[in-house]
Amino acid sequence: MKISLILTAALLASPLVNAQSMPDDFADMTVLLPGAIYDIRYHGSNNFVGEPVEGYLAAKCILQGKAAKALLKVAEAAAVEGLKLKIFDCYRPATAVAHFMRWAQDLSDTTTKAEYYPNLGKDKLVGEYIAERSGHSRGATIDLTLVKQDGQGQWQELDMGSAFDMFDTLSNTDHPAISETQRANRYKLKELMEAQGFANYAMEWWHYSLVPQPYPDTYFDFPIE
Repeated sequence: MKISLILTAALLASPLVNAQSMPDDFADMTVLLPGAIYDIRYHGSNNFVGEPVEGYLAAKCILQGKAAKALLKVAEAAAVEGLKLKIFDCYRPATAVAHFMRWAQDLSDTTTKAEYYPNLGKDKLVGEYIAERSGHSRGATIDLTLVKQDGQGQWQELDMGSAFDMFDTLSNTDHPAISETQRANRYKLKELMEAQGFANYAMEWWHYSLVPQPYPDTYFDFPIE
């Protein structure tokens, strides 16, 4: 797949782009990087909302071209160490972010509390963990972990000390309570990602954004399909 690195002036005219289809300089990583494991949580019900999220019409990882190329290099470096990437989320439509906000504002729905935010009230999630506008909607942010084969040849996630989307201080990359093994695993991911220009969000060990962002002031809203 050829990745063009140019968006039309019309697409860039507004900070919120309501494109009906994927722009030319965005790429489907499930095509470019078929060797990764894709567990796109918001396409199904295994997520903190507890249901498929609006805008996720397919279980795909979509990234802007520069981020896509950088992630390919991350995958190559990981493979040298016998590791693969497991990807949870990439580009996130603004429509999906609005779905998150509606869920967060419904304080009566706490069905996923035990799994995703056991130590926080739901009213505390917006701001630190759930944003009204997400960097994911710019197309160069990704949530991921590392996997390694076990003795039976099955790919297993490295122990990171907390699960993806666990809204808790335990998910902070440098939380003091994690074990040395868990810290080493988090820092292995950090090392691989930073080597290709990605920066970690310190609140969430799984969250990385390309620096600088290709479109720092633009939030896209085309569906993933």
